[in-house]
Amino acid sequence: MKISIKLGLWFFFCILVIEIFSMFFLHNNLVHSQVHQELNSLQARGNSHRAVLEINSDAATLHHIGLMESHTDTEVVITNTTGDVLLSSSKINRSMRAILNKSINNLPRNGRVLQSDWQKEQYIVTVTAFNKNGEKAGYVYMFKNTDEVQKLISQLNRHFLLASLLILFFMIITIFLLSKALTKPLISMKEATKKISKGNFSVTLSSPSHDELGELSQSIQTLANDLNYLKQERNEFLASISHELRTPLTYIKGYADIAKRKELEETDRAKYLDIIQEEADRVSRLLKELFDLAKLDQNTFSISKEQVDLHDYLQSILEKILPAFKDRNIQLKLECPKNLSFDLDPIRFEQVLLNLLDNSLKYSKENTTALIKVFEENEAVHMMMNDQGLGIPQEDLPHIFDRLYRVDKSRSRSTGGFGLGLAIVKQLVEAHGGEISVKSEFGKGTCFKIILKK
Repeated sequence: MKISIKLGLWFFFCILVIEIFSMFFLHNNLVHSQVHQELNSLQARGNSHRAVLEINSDAATLHHIGLMESHTDTEVVITNTTGDVLLSSSKINRSMRAILNKSINNLPRNGRVLQSDWQKEQYIVTVTAFNKNGEKAGYVYMFKNTDEVQKLISQLNRHFLLASLLILFFMIITIFLLSKALTKPLISMKEATKKISKGNFSVTLSSPSHDELGELSQSIQTLANDLNYLKQERNEFLASISHELRTPLTYIKGYADIAKRKELEETDRAKYLDIIQEEADRVSRLLKELFDLAKLDQNTFSISKEQVDLHDYLQSILEKILPAFKDRNIQLKLECPKNLSFDLDPIRFEQVLLNLLDNSLKYSKENTTALIKVFEENEAVHMMMNDQGLGIPQEDLPHIFDRLYRVDKSRSRSTGGFGLGLAIVKQLVEAHGGEISVKSEFGKGTCFKIILKK
C-alpha cells in the first residue's frame, strides 16, 4: 500500500473519530440547551400569567388568558388550591389530568418544572402558584406538546447531519491534498535513493521546507553529493595510480630489454640496471604508501601511545634529517620548551614529522630557514612547521590532503612524490585525536599547524 494512502487513511480515521466525538458532544449540549430554553420560556409564561392573576383573577381575566394561549403552541390550565379547574385553554386529556392530580409541595415563588422528559412524555410541564390577599389562591400549569420539541430537535438533527456531511466532504479533500503534499517530497526522495542504489549519484533534491522532511531531503542530497565526489575521486585515484605505475614499469621493461642485448657494453648495462633498480624502488615505495593508506582506512593499524618528552623526541628526529638540510644550505631550527611531555605513538608520529620535513626540504629555497615551534596552550600542544619555500597557490590549499593530489601537475620524477604523504599525515594526526591545518602564501612559504589535545 502506498504511503500516501496509508497517511490519508490514518488522517481520515483520526479526524473522523475526533469529529464524531465533537459532533456528539455538541449535539447533546445543543439539545439540552434547547430543551432547557423551552422549559424556561414555558415557566416564564406561567410567571407572567401569575402576575396578572395576582392583580385581578375575575372571569374576564381568566377568559383573556385563555384567549391568549389559544393562539400559541402552549396550553394553560388554572386551578384553585383544591384542584378545581378554573380555566383550560384546551380540552383536558388523560395525560394532563395525571399531571394535575399530582400533589405540589414547597413550590418556589417562580415555580418549577413538573415534567421535562420530552422524549417519552406527551407534554413538558411547569407550574407556578398565584396568591390573593397574601394567601395562596391557585396554580398556573403550562403545557407544551413534546411533538413541537421533537420537531425542533429533528430539524436540529438534519442541520447536524448536513454539517457532518459537508465537514466529511471537505475533510476528504483536505486529507487528499495534505497527503499528496506530504508524500510528494517523500516520493522524490524514494526515486532519488533508487538512482543512488543503481550508482547514479547525479540527483538533485530541493529542500521543501525547514522541517524534518527538509532535513531528510538535505541529508539525501548531501549523501548523493558525497558519493558522487567519492566516485570521481576513486576514478581519479585509479587513473593516477595507473599513471604512477605505468611510467616506472615502462622504464623497467624498456631498459630490461636493452640490458639483455649481448653486444651492450658492461658499463652501459650497469647504468641501465641501476635505472631499473631505481624504478623498482619507486614502485616499491608507492605500493608501501598505498598499503599504509589502506591500513589507515580500515583501522587495521594500531596506535601505541607512550609518554614522550617532546624536546628530546623532536631533537632526535631533526638530527636524522639535518644533513639533508645542510646539503641544501637550509637552516633547521627547533623551538620547544623542555620538560613538555605528551602521550603519542613515537613511531607513527615520526612518520608525520618526516613527511612534513621532507616537503619543506623539497620546496624550500637555499639559504632559507625552516622552523619547528612547539608550545602549550588551552590544554593542547601546538606544533607549527614554517618554511620559506615556494609556497602553495590558494586554489590548491583545500586539496593538498587529498590522495594523489599534487601541486606540481607535471608529476616530475625528480621530486619523487606520489601525493600520498600528506593524506597519510592527516589520518595519522587524526588517529592521535588531533587536527592539522595549513596556511601558505605563494612564493613566501608554508606553515603546517598540528594541534594535539591532551
